[in-house]
Amino acid sequence: MTQPNLWAPWRMQYIHELEHKAGQDQDQSACFLCDAAASPSRELLVLLSDDRGMILLNKYPYINGHLLIAPPEHVANLSDMTSQRRAGLMELTALSEQLLKTAMNPHGLNVGINLGRCAGAGVPGHLHMHVLPRWNGDTNFMSVVGQVRVIPQALDHCYDMLADALEKHA
Repeated sequence: MTQPNLWAPWRMQYIHELEHKAGQDQDQSACFLCDAAASPSRELLVLLSDDRGMILLNKYPYINGHLLIAPPEHVANLSDMTSQRRAGLMELTALSEQLLKTAMNPHGLNVGINLGRCAGAGVPGHLHMHVLPRWNGDTNFMSVVGQVRVIPQALDHCYDMLADALEKHA
């Protein structure tokens, strides 16, 4: 019996970007979060950008609806930010929770921060929070056995759903 193929061509772009970034310092000039803060747009998947920071879709999500919350400044640690900036990020995290619940009706959410490369930070120089919607049974054999993720929704469709939810919460 022939095994079916699961194609995820976007993964190669991600792998090549990681290889490129590994060879250079993680400075502001190579930071997609700084780019998004400088020119917030749908193209960069930015849903909201204001004085508190920004909410954007993860271009390489773990699951559909995977959001990132980040300050506009290229700062690596919570302790490097003012208490006002930290509070703003928590406000955006709470808004992200509302957006995901409105748009996607998940059974739960994961919220987390990875500080430093060894902790899993893909962009260790620019702190950001992850907010992921979760559903009962969303982890299956594909991740465990196949070591791949199946993302059932296109980013542009997910963006539209979340943008509509943001209008409702504005």
